[in-house]
Parts: sequence; structure tokens; C-alpha cells
Amino acid sequence: MKTEIFGMPLHRLQTALAELGLKKFRAKQIFDWLYQKCVFDFAQMSNLGKAERQLLQDCFSVLPAEIQIVRKMDSSDGLTRKALLELPDGNAIETVLMHHDYGYSVCVSSQVGCDMHCAFCASGLNGAVRNLTVAEILAQLYVFQAQLHLQNERVSRVVVMGSGEPMLNFDAVFGALQFLHQPDVGNIGYRNMTVSTCGIIPGIKKMQGLGLPVNLAISLHAVRNELRSELMPVNKGYPFPDVIAAAEEYAASSGRQVTYEYILLADKNDSDRDAELLAEYLRYKQAGVNLIPVNPVPEKGFFRPAEKRIERFLSILQRHRLHATVRREMGKDINAACGQLRAAFAKDNESKKQ
Repeated sequence: MKTEIFGMPLHRLQTALAELGLKKFRAKQIFDWLYQKCVFDFAQMSNLGKAERQLLQDCFSVLPAEIQIVRKMDSSDGLTRKALLELPDGNAIETVLMHHDYGYSVCVSSQVGCDMHCAFCASGLNGAVRNLTVAEILAQLYVFQAQLHLQNERVSRVVVMGSGEPMLNFDAVFGALQFLHQPDVGNIGYRNMTVSTCGIIPGIKKMQGLGLPVNLAISLHAVRNELRSELMPVNKGYPFPDVIAAAEEYAASSGRQVTYEYILLADKNDSDRDAELLAEYLRYKQAGVNLIPVNPVPEKGFFRPAEKRIERFLSILQRHRLHATVRREMGKDINAACGQLRAAFAKDNESKKQ
């Protein structure tokens, strides 16, 4: 069985090569091919000898070369590209490339599916299958990085906001981020990385313990206890006031403002009273609010509020001097909300089996 080389630390690669009788300096050459040139085929690594390339081919696999892009969609404005990736074991995950005025960011998934069962989200329609490995998290970014490399562009930001709960796959998520931070890999600064959680407090505390200035985003979505438990069952185990307290501790220790994501659902959590409560809970906190008008998921039955209602909600937060914005919608026409493309893919596969 071949050993997966993608995401393998340099020192481990050096040891693995030495065990095969290859010089350790070859490891740095391979790193350059994989992470700078985005070449995932040993046969194309021209500064390695033919026999060495064959030996590497026989002993190692390179995950990006084995991933199949089963669906790829581009938004009409050309700023968002979404890919559904089929892994070697047949599971599908999705990742999104977004072009901003400051560069390119990639939104990656941390799990195949999700077990959080948020009422408005497509990611959990089929539950969680398994955690992703470090290599699988990295490969999502490098699928796009390989395309950008041809344009002399690169990914400069990564957000772990795709399918799955990152704090339930903590070691792999932060292993991938620390790997991407290395100058000879992605050279992405920690301040250009964001991890979003539904509010898994032990994970927030563990993240704090790492001492890295990674941005923390909290999926809040309601500040009435019964409503949040209805929308997000995780609230029963980790009530939102405790989550806010843990996030504020993280903000104080990291020096990074926490972003609270609040999805706006028509006639559900978008009232004036909801806005007043949200402002009250976040008053004097190192916090910003990202309002997200729902990207409708037909299976869930939620709808987007009217524009006047969105503006009213925003104005109430701003009147209370809370930094708040409405998320710029990217990729709405290509089902760029978490889990929608994978859910459609799974539904198609089920139809074919019947």
C-alpha cells in the first residue's frame, strides 16, 4: 500500500526518502514541486532521476492527483467557483474559491457531511460520514491553487467554513492550517485564516491554547435560548451565553476580534427584538456581526427576509454601535451555500440506484 505524501512534514519526508535510499535534499525539491509549482505527478518532476521518480511513484501517492472534480460551477459574475470533489474512497466534499478585491480565498470543508443538524443548513442533510485528513483539507485548497498557478496568482486566505464542524476534527484542521502557514508551502499568515464553529467550547479553549492569531467565527444565528436550540441543537450542550464568554476569552488572549455569524430567516429570527437582544449580548465585546440573508434550502423551508427588514435589522445593530455588515453574496446562483452541491449530488446518486 502506498504512503500518502501530501501534507507530510518535511522532516518526515526526509526520513522516508532516506529509508528508500534517496538523498534527504530530494525532500525539498519534492516540496517545491508539490506546493510551489503545483505538480502532483512524480513523472513531471524533472530534476529527479528517472529511477528516483519511478521509486517515488511505486511508494507514494499524491492526493490531489487522485481527486476527481465531479462538478464545477462558476458564478455568473466570475468571482466564485465551486467544486464538488470525489475522494478516492468515493465520498464527496465541496470547496469554494472566491475572488475578492484583496485576492483569492478558499473555503474548505472539515468533514464529509455534518452532524450538527442545524435546521437551515444543507450540510447535515445526510449526517456526518467521517472526518477529513490533513491531506484532504490541504488538497481542497490545492485543487484551486493549481489552477491559479497558471495565472501567476495564489490563494492568500483560507476559511474553514465549509461542511462539517471544525472543532470536532481539531487536530486535522489545525494541522492543515499550520502546514499551510509554512513559507515553503502556502505561506499564508495566521491572520488570514478563519475557523468557524457552531460553539464547541472545548475546541475554542483548545484553539486558545495554541496561541495562534487565527480568526474565530461563531455561528450564532439566534439569541433566544429556545429558538437557538430549535435552529441549532448544539445549543443544548453549549448554551450560547457560555459560547460568547469562551469566544470573548479567545479574543482577549489572541487580540483578534471575533466574528458572529447570524443567518437571517424571514419571520424567525429577524425581528426588531432579536436585533436588540443581539446588540445587548454583544455590547462591549470584541465582536463584529456578519449578517447572512439565508440562501434558501428547499428541503428546510426557510426564506430570505425582505430587503427593508434586512436593512432595519442592520440599522438597529449599528445604532447600538455594534460593528455589523451584511455579507456580500457570492455564488448564490451556483448553490455556494454549505452542502447544497453535495446534497444535490447525493440525491442524484440515490435516484440512479433506484
